[in-house]
Amino acid sequence: MPELNFAILGKPPAYRYHLLRNALETFQKNLPQLDENEFDRVCLRADRSFQLETLALQSPEASQVIVPPEQVDAAVQEIANRYPDDHDFTSDLSQNGLTPDTLRQALQRELRFSSVLGKIAARSIDINDLDVQLYYEMNKERFKQAETRTARHILITINDEYPENSRDNALQRIRQVAAQASSNPKQFGKLAKQYSECPTAMEGGKLGTVPRGQLYPQLDDRLFSLFNGQISEPVESEIGFHVLLCEQIFPARTISLSQARPQIRTLLQERAQRNCQKAWLKQLEASVSTEL
Repeated sequence: MPELNFAILGKPPAYRYHLLRNALETFQKNLPQLDENEFDRVCLRADRSFQLETLALQSPEASQVIVPPEQVDAAVQEIANRYPDDHDFTSDLSQNGLTPDTLRQALQRELRFSSVLGKIAARSIDINDLDVQLYYEMNKERFKQAETRTARHILITINDEYPENSRDNALQRIRQVAAQASSNPKQFGKLAKQYSECPTAMEGGKLGTVPRGQLYPQLDDRLFSLFNGQISEPVESEIGFHVLLCEQIFPARTISLSQARPQIRTLLQERAQRNCQKAWLKQLEASVSTEL
């Protein structure tokens, strides 16, 4: 990347903040870490985001928007808290062409911009029950939930470097554990803590509630063939032998409209707000182009 001070020479602090924010969002890098191609892309994004912010803050809608100092203080502190101490905080800002004061100025602008967009979002249409129902009927596939199962397992690994974990010995051990589990299923969690060589042993072998396709194929096939409360025979995967317990079965189902209604209403309302904001920003840009 070109020298930082040359790249942003003559740019206001708020623009430097846009450069940094876009570098972090796009490449998860600070400005000095970018190569030239990355830096050019960040500059294009920063040019646009800074221009839109400036246009919005010059609009009539922004004239009455005031951000309380405490809100700015909190935003600065939230960023400072990501660092071990103040020295690291200020040093990192300096590498990116900022200081605590210029960061504060940039955050104050950003918060005002967000407040203006909030005012614009409030102009969006209200979503009614018919809107919700139409979305549900046209997107029913999205509200289908596949069958899931809550499971635990016990693992004995295969590792020829350890005699007790040779394939034959591991199989013999898992058969013994499986016999104990089958004779007393309520003790499965306790047996997992005692014998399992998987990190899940700490939680009694819990695998959680899983859909098809999330586990090793051999385990997946066996788990979804078990009855509720049933314990499997030993199953071999690429890491060893397992015994599975199917604790609970949740059949496939379609979420009803009444259940989905709050989620759909929120989704549609947020979409309407975003569209309202985009249209307003586009209108601002068009008005500037017309003036030019």
